[in-house]
Formats: sequence, structure tokens, C-alpha cells
Amino acid sequence: MEISKPNGKLGVLIPGMGAVASTFIGGVEAIKKGIAEPIGSMTQMGTIRLGKRTENRVPLVKDFAPLAKLDDLVFGGWDINEESLYEICIRSKVLNENMIEALRENLDLIDIWPAVFDKKFVKNIDGNYVKSAKNKMELAEKIIEDINMFSEKNNTRSNIMIWCGSTEVFFRPGAVHSSLGKFEKGLLSNDPEISPSMIYAYASLKKGIPFANGAPNLTIDINALTELAQINKVPIAGKDFKTGQTLMKTILAPGLKARQIGIKGWFSTNILGNRDGEVLDDPEAFKTKEESKLSVLDSILQPELYPKLYKDLYHKVRINYYPPRGDNKEGWDNIDIFGWMGYEMQIKVDFLCRDSILAAPIVLDLVLFLDLAKRAKMKGIQEWLSFYFKSPMTLPELYPEHDLFVQLAKLKNTLRYIMNEELITHLGLDYYDEH
Repeated sequence: MEISKPNGKLGVLIPGMGAVASTFIGGVEAIKKGIAEPIGSMTQMGTIRLGKRTENRVPLVKDFAPLAKLDDLVFGGWDINEESLYEICIRSKVLNENMIEALRENLDLIDIWPAVFDKKFVKNIDGNYVKSAKNKMELAEKIIEDINMFSEKNNTRSNIMIWCGSTEVFFRPGAVHSSLGKFEKGLLSNDPEISPSMIYAYASLKKGIPFANGAPNLTIDINALTELAQINKVPIAGKDFKTGQTLMKTILAPGLKARQIGIKGWFSTNILGNRDGEVLDDPEAFKTKEESKLSVLDSILQPELYPKLYKDLYHKVRINYYPPRGDNKEGWDNIDIFGWMGYEMQIKVDFLCRDSILAAPIVLDLVLFLDLAKRAKMKGIQEWLSFYFKSPMTLPELYPEHDLFVQLAKLKNTLRYIMNEELITHLGLDYYDEH
């Protein structure tokens, strides 16, 4: 596969310059300065095996695939509050103050433009740094103007857009989402079922910019925008960054299934106090997140294939806003399992995690991999990036693969394919047939 070289600046455009975005950008700037390590990032710290185990070819991913260099990343974004990125870092209380002060000069240089915002879709927060226009098409055009200004100012060779904004309220696709033509008419007529995240995605795809959705919103997973991605030959990926509790589920559930351990119930509850938690305190926004979280276990465990083990599984998810915790989230899982002859056992998990710290390396990897996909002339849904999402996008006729280890194998085999290397099946019989 022919891949163009990543020469020049790569722009990273982020709707929603909150805790996740500021932690990501601050982290990249700290790594550039040599005062932090990119822990959690596969593109920076991961390796990939090539050929047989006996060949001992195990380069770093960043040395194997022609990825953009961190020094070439430049940042801009949109937010509903008129603050500098330095001020956002201070308010978010994720990075320590000494680190923030060391990065202040870099953070103050980053452009943040007024956002597209509609309180109907995010009810528990508000802001006054917001674009106004006669219709939603004009809002999309104003986003494109921001992108053009940013690209010219930074002399970018290409850009990537990643939604790091708040979770929008739950709703299902309607007629306006069914085709590109109907969607564009809806933009002109201010259709109430076109959300801010969709407006950003439309602007991004019209510009030929790859787009990833880091929230569980109905955004690019609609016919209108997947159609536009195909027409303009743009890679897309989503949705909902796989960070805390769901990460644990995609690690534990495949292991239990592999050992044919039965599960009677899986109760999950979370407490968190950041802006995401405040947004999810609204039942309609929580419904969006709940749908994303609940789908994981059914997909991994396949109760239709293993009815004796998982048919009667009771799965409950709770998220509670608790301001004292800030970005420090705590996720409890109680798992009621049964084994040989039906004997019952339990697993208890208490995961004290930091949402933005777990999300930041995901954002970095998606930026670099989507840029790679664009340069490799890949388009449409990038299922090989499912590894990073709670609710991965697929073609309508395919069920999403949630098993973390299957997702990892898919991702690495895709990299091998792109780079014209032999795919790894892990069969291993040929080692022994040769003796």
C-alpha cells in the first residue's frame, strides 16, 4: 500500500476544550519539552511483532509505521467558555500546578474559538462564548472559516478533528439523518434533530478532515455523514473513548468467557465530579452513556451462543455526579459468577482512575492513526480503531467487536497490512512441523 510521507504540520482540532482536551494538549507539549513520558500511548510506547517469533523483529509502532511526529502537532479548538487553555488546565485540576506553570507559554498560544452550542442537547452546563447564525448550515460554514484560518496560520499539511465535548442527550436517527441530501436541507431549515456535534462532523468531512467521536453521541454514525465520508474519501471513527469501567469490562469479560465461566449479574456504579459528571447528571444525557456501556457485555459474551452461561445475565450501570472527586473517578463492579457444577463465586473491582489521564493517550493515538489512514487513502468507517472506543462503529450488517484482545489483534494486523507485512495468525504449527 502506498502511503504519503507525514511531512509538515498536522493540525488537531477539538470541539470541547475541557479536561480531556487540555490534558491531552498539555501532555503532548510536556513530552515535546522532555519533561513527561507518553505512558498509555500505543503509538509512542507500543511494539509490534513482525514475521515469526524466531526472527525477533519487534520494532516500536512509531518506528514501524510512518506516523506524524509529536513536534509537528499543532492545536486549536472550540469551547463555550472564553478561557485560555492555561486557565482551563487550572480549572480542571488534572495536571499538577508545577507542570501547568512549566507549560504556560505553550498553552497560552493555542487558539480557542466560540463554540456551536445548543442547551437542548446538553442541559446541565451553559456558556456565553457561542456562535450565532441564521441557520445550522451557516454555523457549519463558520466552523469551516475557523479551520481555514487555523490551517493558514499554522501552515498545516492536513488536519484531524476529534470531538472531546460533552455527552449530548439520547435520541435515535430520524428522517433528516437518513441521507446527505436530507441532512443538508435540515441544516438550512434548522432541523431540531441536528445536534452541535453533527454540525462539527459535517464541517470536518466537507473539508476532507478525518473525524473521531470521543463521546457516546449520535454524531457520525448516521447515514448522512457516513455517506459524506465515502464521497469525500475521509476516514471516520467512534464512538465514546474507552477509559475507565468499560476498559475493565473488555479485559475481564473476554477472560471469563474464554474459561466458560458463567455470569449471573454485573453491577457497575461510578462516582465522578468533573464537567462530564455534571452533564451526565441529566437523565437524558445519562441515557446516551448508558446505551454505550450496556452494549459491551452482550457483544462480548454472546448469550445467544452460550445460553447456559449468560442468557439470564442481569447488567446494571449507574453514574453519580459527586463534585468532591473532580476528575478522579471511582468505578465499582460487583460480578456474580458461577463455575463447575454451578457453584457460585464473586469478583469485586474498585477502580480509582483518572478519566482525563486515561483519555489523553487515546486522543493522541487516534490523531496519529487517522492521519496515517488518510495518507494511506483509507476512507469511511475505520473499524480497526475499535480498540479505543466503548461503542465501535461498524457497517450496519456487522456486530461490533468489543473483546479488547480481538480489537488489538485487528489493529496490529491492519498496521501490518498497510505496511505490506505478513499478517500474524498466532497459529504456530509451522514451528513444530519443521522439527
